[in-house]
Amino acid sequence: MDRSQHRAAYWRTNLRVIAGCLAIWAFVSLGLGILLVEPLNAIRIGGYGLGFWFAQQGSLYTFIVLIFFYAWRMNRLDREHGVDEQ
Repeated sequence: MDRSQHRAAYWRTNLRVIAGCLAIWAFVSLGLGILLVEPLNAIRIGGYGLGFWFAQQGSLYTFIVLIFFYAWRMNRLDREHGVDEQ
């Protein structure tokens, strides 16, 4: 595989990881926090509806988990393509 194909494969994988993370974040923050808030509010956690929890805390926790996942996945991808930092 020549250098340009190697770079293209790296960026394709990088964009797939970014798109997946954004899709998960959008689903949790928009889907669970706004669109599905009423059905989720039927489930109570500590006196608050689950939909309220996702709107206030859940999307933030999900975002933090996605940051760590992205860093871990990109470090692995960098090693696979030989562009990691020593």
